[in-house]
Formats: sequence, structure tokens, C-alpha cells
Amino acid sequence: MKTAIRLATSLFAVAATAAIAAAPANAPQRPLVGTYDAAAVTRMCDEGIARAKATKARMEAKKGGAGFLGEWNRLQIEIEDVVNPIYLMGSVHPDKAVRDAADPCLTKYTTLSTELFQSEKLFARVKAVSPAGAHEKKLRKDLLEGFEDSGVALPPDKRSRAKEIFDRLEELRQAFDKAVREDATKVVMVPAEMEGMPEDYVKAQKKDADGNFVMGLDYPAWVPFMANAKSEEARRRYWMAKQREGGAENLARLDEIFRLRKELAGLYGLPSFAHYSLRRKMVEKPETVEKFLGDVKSAVTEQERKEVEELRAEKAKEAGKPVAEVALNRWDVAYWQERVRKARYAIDQERLRKYFPTDKAIDFTLALSQALYGVKFTERKVPVWHPDVRYFDVTDAKTGAFLSGFYLDLFPREGKYNHAAAFPVRGVSTLAKRTPVSALVTNFNRQGLDHLEMETLLHEFGHVLHGVLSRTQYVSHAGTSTPTDFVEAPSQMFEEWVRREQSLALFAKVCPDCPRLTKDEIARLESARRFGRGILFARQWLYAAYDMALSLDPQPSMEVWKRMESATPLGHVEGTMFPASFSHIAAHYAAGYYGYMWSQVLALDMLSKFSKDMLDPKVGRFYRDTILAQGGQVEPADMVRKFLGRAPSSEAFFAEIAGTR
Repeated sequence: MKTAIRLATSLFAVAATAAIAAAPANAPQRPLVGTYDAAAVTRMCDEGIARAKATKARMEAKKGGAGFLGEWNRLQIEIEDVVNPIYLMGSVHPDKAVRDAADPCLTKYTTLSTELFQSEKLFARVKAVSPAGAHEKKLRKDLLEGFEDSGVALPPDKRSRAKEIFDRLEELRQAFDKAVREDATKVVMVPAEMEGMPEDYVKAQKKDADGNFVMGLDYPAWVPFMANAKSEEARRRYWMAKQREGGAENLARLDEIFRLRKELAGLYGLPSFAHYSLRRKMVEKPETVEKFLGDVKSAVTEQERKEVEELRAEKAKEAGKPVAEVALNRWDVAYWQERVRKARYAIDQERLRKYFPTDKAIDFTLALSQALYGVKFTERKVPVWHPDVRYFDVTDAKTGAFLSGFYLDLFPREGKYNHAAAFPVRGVSTLAKRTPVSALVTNFNRQGLDHLEMETLLHEFGHVLHGVLSRTQYVSHAGTSTPTDFVEAPSQMFEEWVRREQSLALFAKVCPDCPRLTKDEIARLESARRFGRGILFARQWLYAAYDMALSLDPQPSMEVWKRMESATPLGHVEGTMFPASFSHIAAHYAAGYYGYMWSQVLALDMLSKFSKDMLDPKVGRFYRDTILAQGGQVEPADMVRKFLGRAPSSEAFFAEIAGTR
């Protein structure tokens, strides 16, 4: 959601004052997320809408382009300071009443956004702008596209229909996300079905009155179980429950979402939503995506089959049966991959939690970022929405200047967003002398992280860094306000630092008493990571191809998924409905899921600049200035070309797929 930032609302003012009182006398004026109740969310929302509409009316009363971009910046700041904190609270607040109050507010702001971008008077002023520099030129271009995409140039009847579609799409997105976030499904396991699970894991699970274990669908419970539980039947039941997360109603919502997107594209005379969406992305057209996905498919098809047969052979060996008599099921994959990694590479992900205690994993991530990017993080005591939440100031290590702040909300709880994500709470604007704020939301094990979760931590903190180290002139370009086929690149690149001996040596400094990975263990860990690349990228291909199929030609979502998944080596399992929880394509990655792999092409190529020294502060500072600081005010292709000193290459990406990088 590209919105904006300054809150004159009393709630923000009270929170900021409380924080300053608790901090040193020379502390900066920290912009903070308020501590809201449901009534405050509703009041804040309504007051914000009224202010924004009054600002819109004043802007519409003027003529010409003079001063328009500055006015737009201030308006977006007004909007963002209400929308973004409320969006965050709707995902993480422990009080369900607060979460429920957030949804209607977001719908109101979607309506307001459409009204803004359908204003002929504002559109005329954008067209009249004479840009004074490259960043103004880029903002003018982005605004013209935004107005056009919202229907300002359409005939009145089509413009009205476009507005109805945008409003309905937001309602459906909210309902879809809520159904996933608040899915209360529980799977009961008898004690014998916990065989294979680490002692700490077992102790952490809730029990019912009969002493059985009651498992939710949250990732800290589900992922380790699927990789370690010996009982195939228990894994099957748990896997089936997870594949039905969100419920059948979400399938109906997804069908309506894609039908409406197709209709929206038709209002513009475009053949599909893919054409409508991709014309604003790096790829520009569906044909580019289809060729890219075709190349990926060619690279992974045989490798996926080979890996599936390897796992099947391992399962047959354990059972003492001929391979031909043994079926490898989807709920077997994680378990047998883990068995192979343990046997072949002596890598046990659960054992690695002792190497990466959660609090020290955070310390490592912060120390690494400080070493690379020339910044300093200082934890401060501020009002927060839950006792687990922490807050940090970000300052420039050389000058001591206050740059930004971020929150960490790391552990699972009922009703909380149940994946991992960075939420942009407040975007930067150097024009407005405005500093950014982000929030990292995860659902980690409190005791320690395995290596895959360490990768997730660095990935999502990469998004946070993109937000808090952004230095854009206008708030509309702040942080991760880049095309979805680039936005993952900085985060995907940052994952690499948890795989290298040089950077992992920093862990010994933040935790001298932690067991330390040896050079041999790091090499084996990397070999274990490469195992299963075919299955992993084949699945990513399937997700992206499914998204494109619906974006090009909407059909019943479950029928399309069943047909496409049935064509894979492991087939489709009757009774499952994975699309019901595929939130990415119900929201911001619509016709854009391919962007995860497209971004990885750029991420692995940019990584080459660090090949001589993973902790080189000069390269890190150049990357901070060239990529992170630029947000969306420079075209991604131009940023990457400047950083690399050449055109990007996909060689490293396809080597990664093949497991040869």
C-alpha cells in the first residue's frame, strides 16, 4: 500500500511524548506507532479521512502544475500516518476488537485512494507538472500511470465501475487474509505421534484434558513436525489440515477476485489482468514472464523427478520394500529430505537451534547490518502493542544522525499474522524532513532458530533495511515502493550472509558461549541446502504459473490448481485446497508471483560484488547508497546496472537452480 505519514492525531502525539520522556534528553523526535483500542482506531480513521478529503479539495481548487508534487507529498503523508499503523494493528494487535476495527478503515481508504486517482482536476495538474529533476520526473511518470490505472481517463460509466471493482477487491482481500489469519483449526496428536520430535518442541505444545497435544496451523508448530515426526499418518493429518487453511469460502473469494481483475482490464481494452498489471513492471508484458517461466521449467523438470525418486528410494529402503511398491506422498517430502540431509550431510536442523538462540540471532542480524551499512542500532523503551515487541533507533555510525526506527514482533500468538513479513509503517521523505519506521513481524521459536529460519530472519530484515535506510525525496517512492519483480531482490541477497564462514564468524562475537559452526559444518550445511533445489524451484514455478494462468484467463481457481498440480510428479491430493491460503495472489502479488524468482536473478547477480569480501564496508556503503537508499525513485534496472557496473546476468540464478552455484 503506497500511502504516507504525518499524524497530527492525539494518539501519535501521546505515544511519542511518552517515548521521549523515557529516553535521553537529546533523543530525536521519534515517530512511533500508537497504542490503540478499537474506538481509537475508528476515530483516527474517520478524522484522517476528513482531513485528506479537505486537502484534496484544496488541491483541486488550484490550477497548473506549480507546487503540485510537494502538495501531493504532504497529502500522502497525511494518509500514510493513518493507514499504515492501522494496517499493522489489523495484523498484529492482541485485541481482536482492534483487528476487526482496522478492516473497515482500510476499505474506506481504498475508496479514498480511488477517488483521488480518479480526480480529473488532480490529473490535469499532474500533466501540467514541469519536473525539475530526475526524481520529480519519475514521480510524475508514476502518478500519471497511477491515475490512468485507476480509470481517470475512462468514460464516466467505466470509471464508476472501476471504482466499484477496486472497493470490492479490497473487501475480498481483507476477508481472504482474515480467514487465513484467524483459522482456528487444531490437530490433535496422541503422545505416541510425537515420536521424532525434539524434547523442547514437545514441551512447548499445548495439551488437552486427556494429555493429547493440540496443534495449530502456525509455522513454528507445523514446519518442524512435518520434517521430524516419524508417524506418516500424523504427518498426513497435519499436512491435510494445513492444505485446507482459509476454508472453502476463500476459494469463492479468489474466483471473484480474478473475475473482477479480468473485468477491470477489459475496461481499458486490455485482454487480461496480466497485461494490465505487467505493463508497469520490469517485464512489461506477459510474454516475457512466460518465456522466463518456460526457462525455469526446462531447468527444473528433470531435476525434480530425480529428487522425488531419491526420496522414494529412501522411504522404500526404510520400509524394506521394492521401490515400485512404495509411494512418496506430499506429506513425506519434508520428512525424507530431512532424513537424507541428516544421513548424507550430518545436518540436523533442529539441533541447529542451539547454535542460533533467538535473542542472539537478532543480535547477529543487527551486528551484521551495522558492519555492512555503516549504521548503529540502539534499543529504546517505548510504548508497544504487546510485551514481546521491541523497538530500535537507527543512527548513522559516522555522523550519529538519527535515521529511522523499527519494531520487532517475533513470536506467535492467537490472531496474529502467521507468516513472516516486514510492514512499512512510515515512509521517508527528505523533502518533508521525514524519517521512516518499519516493523518486522515473524512467528519464531522463542528458544532458537534453525538455519532455514535464520535465512528467513535475514530475508525479512532485508526488507526492513530497505525501508529504514531509504532516502527518497518523496514518500511515494520510499523503501520497498518498487515493482514486485524487484522488491524481493535486496532481501534474497541478504540471506547469503548466514551461509558464509566469514559472516557467521560474527556470531561468536555476539554469543561467545554458543556452539560455533566449523568450516566443515558450514560446507555440509551448504551442500544440504542445495539438496532439493529441483523440488523447491519446481514448486515456485507452479505457484507463479498458476498465478499467471488465472491472471491471463480466470477459471475456477480450484479446478485450475487441481489440473496443474496433478501434472507434477507428486500429483494432487483430493480434499486439499491450497489456493484458499495463497494470500500472495489474493493481494499484492497478483500477476506478480513470478517476481520472487525474477528478483532472485538480480539478487544473486548483485551478490557478485561481495565475492572478495562479504563484510567489505565500502561495497556495503555503495550498496546502501545505490540500492537501499533509492527506494522507488530510480528504475530498478538502472539501479542494478549502476551497482554492478554492467548489465545484469541470469547465470548465477540458473546455477542456483541446478545446485552448482
